[in-house]
This record gives sequence, C-alpha cells and structure tokens, in this order.
Amino acid sequence: MESTDLNWRLLAKRQWPLALSLAGINVAETASISTGMGFWQVPGVLIICVIAVLAPRRPFDAALALSFAVVCVAIYMRFLGVALSPHFFLSGATVTMTGAAMATIAVVVREASRWPAVAGTALVVAAMVTAEVLGFPIVAAADYTEWVPDATPYLFGATLLFVVSVGTGLYFRARDNERASQLAASVAAAQNSERMALARELHDVVAHYVTAIVVHAQAGQLNREVDVLPAIAASGTEALTAMRRLVGTMRDGTSAGPAASSSLMDDVRSLASESGLPVRLSFDLQDAVPQELARSVLRLVQESLTNTQKHASAVSSVDLSLSSRDGVLFLSVVDDGVASGVPVGGSGGYGLVGMRERVELLGGKFSAGRREPTGWTVRAELPLA
Repeated sequence: MESTDLNWRLLAKRQWPLALSLAGINVAETASISTGMGFWQVPGVLIICVIAVLAPRRPFDAALALSFAVVCVAIYMRFLGVALSPHFFLSGATVTMTGAAMATIAVVVREASRWPAVAGTALVVAAMVTAEVLGFPIVAAADYTEWVPDATPYLFGATLLFVVSVGTGLYFRARDNERASQLAASVAAAQNSERMALARELHDVVAHYVTAIVVHAQAGQLNREVDVLPAIAASGTEALTAMRRLVGTMRDGTSAGPAASSSLMDDVRSLASESGLPVRLSFDLQDAVPQELARSVLRLVQESLTNTQKHASAVSSVDLSLSSRDGVLFLSVVDDGVASGVPVGGSGGYGLVGMRERVELLGGKFSAGRREPTGWTVRAELPLA
C-alpha cells in the first residue's frame, strides 16, 4: 500500500489527542498490574499504541501490523501463563488495546479503498477475538473458578464498540469525499479564472499587432511605392508568437492583473514597493522579454507577494530573483516567514493553482513549497520564444 500525503507535522497535529489518551490509559493500566510477570504486556501494548497513532500514513499496513502485534502479545502472555491486566472484555484484551483497535478500524475505513478497508477491519476484529480466546483459560482459572460468566453483555459491548468504530470511519470518509468535491470545484474555478485572464491578455496584446498590420496595409493601398510587406510580416510573426503563448482560452471583461510597461524590471520594482514587504531584488536579464510574457511574470510576482502577505508572519526578507539564459526566463520568490495557517474555509483565491495553470499554459515549469526551517519558495521557468 502506498503512503498517503499526510506528512509527519500534519500527522502529529491530527493524532496527538489519540496518542495522549492511549498513553494515559496505558499508564493507569500499568499501575494496576499486581504481579511482576504482568509487566511483560507493557512493551507489546506500547507497540500496538504506536501503530494506531501512525495508522493514517499507511492504513491497511497499520491494520495488518496491529493485528499481528495483538496476536503476538496474546500468545506470549498465554505462554507465560499471565493474563493481560486489567482485561476489558471477558478475558484477554486491555482497555488500551481495545482503544487502539477501534482507532485503527476507524482510520482504515476512512482512508483505505473499499476492499482493503473491509480486509483491514476483518483482520483487526479477528486479532481481538484471538486475544480473547487465548486469554480466556487464564482469566477463567484466576477469576471464575466455580462458574462460567455470561458472555452476552461482553458480546453486546464488543459489537457496540465495533459499530462505533466503523460508523466513525464512514462519517469521516463521507466528509472527506465532500471536501474533496468542493476542492475540485474550487480548483476548476481557479483554473478557469486564470484562463479568462490570459484570454484578456490575448485580446490586448495581439490586437496591437493586428492593428499594426491593418495600418500598414492601408498605407500600402494609399501609396503603392511604400514597401509595407516587411512590416506586415514582422507584425504577423509577433502576433502568432503571442497567440501561441496564450492560445486555448476564452475572453471576458475581467481584469488581467498588473499592466506591463516598457521595462519589466521597473514594473517588478513597483510591485515590490507597493507590497510593503522587505523585498531584495536581483535581476540578470540577458534576453528581451516580450510584452505578453512580461504580463504573466508580473502576475506571478504579484500573486507570490500577496501570498506572503496573507499567509506568512515575521517576514524579515523576501528574495526576488529574475534572470534569463538560453531562451528561458527564471523567476524565484523566496521568503523566510512563519506560516500563519489557512483561514477557515480557505482563502478563496487558490493563487498557487492559478499560477501553476498560467505557467503550464505558457509551456513552462512551476514549483512551490515550504523551505526549512521556515519560509516559502516559488519558482517558475518560462520559455521566451
């Protein structure tokens, strides 16, 4: 089974209540052990707790590992002739083991696909039943010497806990699916918005070249001696180049972001100044940047600085680098801020989605992510031709 995208930081944030609860219960259970041999259960129970806490990273593997650990603990405690203490059900399972099993079932039902979820749940249940069976002779000999207890209340309790575990997993699975659908719709809307912005640029930039072609053609009609064909050919070539960069989009009347002047470096300086951030600029442009590409670069710079303002605190420096070589323009925006988190419901902008969409539509490469120990990095590579 492949690991999920849940990294260690998010795992700790999500699982610390479970880890704290299992640790507290295990400490209480350990304190209640009356015989020295009973302490042999502690290492195995701790391993079971660790597996339950780490389960969201690899749900099915965690269910398999937890089942194996539960059976191993029950076997070696049976071999030692010591009952798991204090047993929660009829015989051989503690409260900690039961809580870890419930948590693992909920995770595997929530995270895994259908059949792995069913198989993982069945394995955990089978392991718990095996622990009960292996522990029963010891507990019966120690606690029930003259009568056999009625197992009905224990079976009812076990069934209830199983239903709670599966129900919890199904509830969060439904919530995750709903959230994923909303995210997909928001991402699609952000991509469409970026295409619309590019469409406006297609109109604004290419219209300039088309207008030049019309003007030169009219001049040639008025004065047959003037050779306007080279000018028309040049304007047509430039128009086709711009259209290839911005093709595939539709136009509406929305704003396309910052306008580009004749100097890209001056425009970037202006955006950096307006942001109010401590931006350090570095320029090494060895090639001319077409106007339509300059618009996209400014949009990327503007969105990067806006994201830093929204989602980072304690920013002491933002390094903005713009360079070109071998027909490729390189943009890098790196800050050292501390992530302040995403507002409830999201920021609504999906700026990274829009930036990636813009760069990919222009035939470039885009990457963004956290940097250690703090900060965020945005990089883009855009072809100049």
